[in-house]
Amino acid sequence: MFTDRFLRYKRGVSLSLDERATLEASISEVQTIDARKIVVRAGMELDHSTLLIEGILSRYIDDRKGLRQLVAIHVPGDFVDLHAYPLKVLDHDVATMTAATVAIVPHSALDTIIADRPQLGRKLWFSTLIDASIHRAWLFRLGRLDAMGRVAHFLCETNARLRSAGLSDGNRFALGLTQTDLAEICGLTNIHVNRVLRQLREEGLCVFRSSLVEIPAPELLAARGQFDPAYLYIDDTQSLPPPTERAAS
Repeated sequence: MFTDRFLRYKRGVSLSLDERATLEASISEVQTIDARKIVVRAGMELDHSTLLIEGILSRYIDDRKGLRQLVAIHVPGDFVDLHAYPLKVLDHDVATMTAATVAIVPHSALDTIIADRPQLGRKLWFSTLIDASIHRAWLFRLGRLDAMGRVAHFLCETNARLRSAGLSDGNRFALGLTQTDLAEICGLTNIHVNRVLRQLREEGLCVFRSSLVEIPAPELLAARGQFDPAYLYIDDTQSLPPPTERAAS
């Protein structure tokens, strides 16, 4: 199923097999998109929303000089622009960070779901509320944390999101982002991010090399980044992939 990761391990919300089948039936096509390609342009009128199956997507805003600020990233299982269903146009661009596979869900199909399956409609709404919760955490990160804290917080968040998607074992995950991407996410310069990553490595908190992130002790990195995963609404009582024994030592 293309929707297997959508709302997976979310606290207080789960999709029945019938609801997943309904979402599957609403998909009109599946597309594979190369890395660093624009998926949605700001101001473009939309008649569909996009469910991310594989890869990483970003939302970003350019300033007047053309410099980019990333305002969100999306991992497999995210309904990237579900909020475009009521809004019809977005105030920011959406682009692939890596090669990606996406499922296209027409807004006409969402109309039918909202009318015929109100419980499923509320679960779609829940998805957009989690996006809003993550946005608030990003504001906190940029406004209150120092450079090292920002990078640590982001890597902890990404680890938690990928773990719930089955793409991290709790200590190690692939992340196809560059140092420049991290700089645009954390509001730092590329040079500053390089310095922070070196410091994290020297302190034994995290190693980010060749698109692979290793976190020997997630609890220590979380403390450095003031990371509390509550805003992600992940149900830790479910069968999440366990951290490796190395993290517990």
